[in-house]
Amino acid sequence: MPQKLVLASASEIRQKLLRNAGVSFEVQPARVDEASLRDSMQLEEAPPRDIADALAEMKARKIAMRSGDALVLGCDQVLAYRGDILGKPETPEDARAQLLRLRGDTHQLLSAAVIYEDGAPVWRHVGVVRLTMKAFSDEYLDAYLQRNWESIRYSVGGYKLEEEGVRLFSQVQGDYFCVLGLPLLELLSFLGLRGVIDT
Repeated sequence: MPQKLVLASASEIRQKLLRNAGVSFEVQPARVDEASLRDSMQLEEAPPRDIADALAEMKARKIAMRSGDALVLGCDQVLAYRGDILGKPETPEDARAQLLRLRGDTHQLLSAAVIYEDGAPVWRHVGVVRLTMKAFSDEYLDAYLQRNWESIRYSVGGYKLEEEGVRLFSQVQGDYFCVLGLPLLELLSFLGLRGVIDT
């Protein structure tokens, strides 16, 4: 019988990606203080890749402590822009300010995934995508936020590439699944090697 996979995330898009790929899993969201870890690592000038990886590992480790011999998948995504890490906007005004900062420039999305087994990490990957925003107008931005706020309020950067947010961009370089928050191809490769899914 294949080993059980537990997703330590409440993210609907990550669950949908796994379901669509035919992967069986359970959901046990990890409640962790992401902001404190992110802020302390930023103060230590840790690279964005390390921050994304540490956040994903923290979630996997927390759920792994009570999940027996299951494989526990922790995930996180950070947006890196000119030395700063941008989080999820708390208000439409926050989203507007973030998008104005990113307008006409390039930023990175880093999507980390870590798998724990028997209390230790056994696999990890950080996918990096470079995204370039158009020089969209203030008028379009205001209308975009009015139409989309309820959908984008839980998305780093204030956009979803799978929705109207794609209109904000002129170029995307990298894996689309990583934009959505999960390095799916690399994860499926690992799960195949471990016999969790058929290959």
